[in-house]
Amino acid sequence: MPDTAVLDTNVWLDWLVFDDPGIALLRGAVAQGALVLLATPWMRAELLSVLERPLILARRPDAPRGIDQFDRLIRLCEPAPRAHLVCTDPADQSFIDLASHQRSRWLLTKDRALLRLARGARARHALMVLTPLAFQSAYNRPVQAPSAS
Repeated sequence: MPDTAVLDTNVWLDWLVFDDPGIALLRGAVAQGALVLLATPWMRAELLSVLERPLILARRPDAPRGIDQFDRLIRLCEPAPRAHLVCTDPADQSFIDLASHQRSRWLLTKDRALLRLARGARARHALMVLTPLAFQSAYNRPVQAPSAS
């Protein structure tokens, strides 16, 4: 059974707009069916609004069409109930909520507020909250159970 992951909006931009080579392993895992990407309708709407921003359109006029690729790549989920982990940035709360509720193995982000939740997410949910770069070195390692302390 494939692992699941939640990507925040900036990671999606790296994938869909900036073609960042730092997400090559992520792309490969999804293409091979080893990783399923989860998102909610709110996450989709947020991404679309960012893809339509003038700064993005100046770089990639076709950026809004990236939402079609997003739709093909994700498994759409209902919004998740609030997690025990509270993000200091309310705009990012839905990412941790979805990842913990769906028991995802991965939440990939560059957002500091989400990254600060990494220790608690791992201890409570065996959820790895990582940057895409850290994901590259952690992906093939088995998840160790949190130690009881």
